[in-house]
Amino acid sequence: MQKILIIFLILICNISYGEISFFNKAKIQYEKKNYDQAKLLFEKDIVFNPKSTKSYLYLAKIYKKKKQYDEEEKNLKTVILLDPKNSQAYYLLSLKKIRDGDFKLAEKNADSFKKFCSIKCEKYQEIKKLIKKSKS
Repeated sequence: MQKILIIFLILICNISYGEISFFNKAKIQYEKKNYDQAKLLFEKDIVFNPKSTKSYLYLAKIYKKKKQYDEEEKNLKTVILLDPKNSQAYYLLSLKKIRDGDFKLAEKNADSFKKFCSIKCEKYQEIKKLIKKSKS
């Protein structure tokens, strides 16, 4: 019985380490601009931790770099669904909506961003200027 308990504890420790390890390895690959490898590792992190808003956020950034804008938006919306106060997701979604020419949704996301931003409120003004400039 003790052997089974020990094996069980070892497995739990390895799974917990794996969860941390996938995200950290993915982040390193992202910083090295190895986006395909980073994407795979962020996806593995999500398998172990489906509520990993950080992994979804990085996936959105990867999809933006790969010009897969629909996937970028899906991941940003997932972040907002999991963490409705995530100002970075609102900010990035606002920028995406400006690129799409959807200024109404860009403003809506910017207003949500403003509610939750603390230190980065200058980004709100940046979004407003981009919307105004893009409309003209």
